[in-house]
Amino acid sequence: MIVDALIEKIIETQNPTCVGLDTAFDYLPEEMQHVSGGEGMAEAVFEFNKKIIDAVYDIVPAVKVQVAYYEALGFHGLSCFAKTCRYAKERGLIVIADAKRNDIGATAAQYAKAFLGEGDMACDLLTVNGYLGTDGVAPFIEECEKKDRGIFVLVKTSNPSSGELQNLRLQDGRTVYECMGDMVSKWGEGSCGKYGYSRVGAVVGATYPQEAKILRARLPHTFFLIPGYGAQGGNAEMLKNCFLEGGMGGIVNNSRGILCAYKKRGGTYFEAARAAALDMRADLKSVLGEICAN
Repeated sequence: MIVDALIEKIIETQNPTCVGLDTAFDYLPEEMQHVSGGEGMAEAVFEFNKKIIDAVYDIVPAVKVQVAYYEALGFHGLSCFAKTCRYAKERGLIVIADAKRNDIGATAAQYAKAFLGEGDMACDLLTVNGYLGTDGVAPFIEECEKKDRGIFVLVKTSNPSSGELQNLRLQDGRTVYECMGDMVSKWGEGSCGKYGYSRVGAVVGATYPQEAKILRARLPHTFFLIPGYGAQGGNAEMLKNCFLEGGMGGIVNNSRGILCAYKKRGGTYFEAARAAALDMRADLKSVLGEICAN
């Protein structure tokens, strides 16, 4: 099962870090930006991504590829997205498509096929917006079951204004994010792998440790994708509430802090990315300890 495979890669690398390939063109070193047009820009981004992947594939378990940065480059950007995902898989990494797709019925089914099927953009896991309710999520779960994929549903996001909606209280006393967490738990019933986690995970931001603590206790069988570390203000101490005993139960994304590490560290961008990923592993280990299956 895909979440089992992700957990085994985390244990193997002793590193619950996901490198976010949210690669804006202006993140590239200046010497790589002397190109023009969508095709040239997309090819430069792909070359940048390849060297990042080559630099970290043996020390991290996964990458998260944010499709918006590739859509911004048009047709050639989507080709770059597909090539990046394929290359990461060839290097043995688990690949998460960060597309936050949502819709209902036939349209949701097409999104599911695009990112979880067998096409050019297919990945191992996909971020999904569950706020349309069950009929907006069911087609993704169906595709996951067919292809042994997984999803991460937005529950408590890391952005500053997330509480405007997610922290509102319902008549039964639960917050909206607690309600969504309960729905995620229900959607994952019956799909738990050998480590006890379902193929329906949750996005829980590192920037809200108290909410994370509530969700972690509420969702013992839900694996967390944890954004917000680094550039968004989250640190290892803040995100420890997302994990269970043995450092299990989540993977932490870091995008700009790794992609743009060379701007602070100097040297080549890929060597700086590797150094930043190793520093992040050490930072997480200082709080989580050794990662092991219970």
